[in-house]
Amino acid sequence: MILPVVAYGSPVLRKTAVPVEEIDAEINTLIANMWETMYNSAGVGLAAPQVNRSIRLFTVDTEQIFNNLEQDEEGIYPDAPGYKGVFINARMIQESGTKWAYNEGCLSIPRIREDIDRHPEIIIEFQDETGAQHTRTFNGITARVIQHEYDHLEGKLFIDHISAFKRTLLKRKLDDISKGKVRVDYRMVFHK
Repeated sequence: MILPVVAYGSPVLRKTAVPVEEIDAEINTLIANMWETMYNSAGVGLAAPQVNRSIRLFTVDTEQIFNNLEQDEEGIYPDAPGYKGVFINARMIQESGTKWAYNEGCLSIPRIREDIDRHPEIIIEFQDETGAQHTRTFNGITARVIQHEYDHLEGKLFIDHISAFKRTLLKRKLDDISKGKVRVDYRMVFHK
């Protein structure tokens, strides 16, 4: 089932998400719905708070990025062919390397994109949808998407990484999003 994406301005996007206690049928249904919602919204990642569930869960699929690269872009990304997976109760162990800028957007903040500096490599600990524990290193675009989604679990948004001056310039657009004055191709829910 396609779930509505929570828009900027909703308090759930600013809460620190709580751990998933048990990976049960309800969580598995939520994961399936999150995949469907993410693909319907043309996203490469989706965190549970974005579908109004303040739990430590997110999905990532950067394989689709690499499937859509032009031939002359192949080979320039260290994390090709990408990664597709579920991250439950993730814990960031390390972020390393010289930060690099990349233009990011967010399904909860449609029509706004900004260059965000993030570390090129991370080590993260997480459970998958079966409950298996993993500690993995990710780099490149995949590391970036994971950091973006992980921020959602911490109550942070990508716009928190830009200067106060830039946020001031975006204030009107952000206010419009929070009031539902934005057109998107996917279902959204706006805070009242």
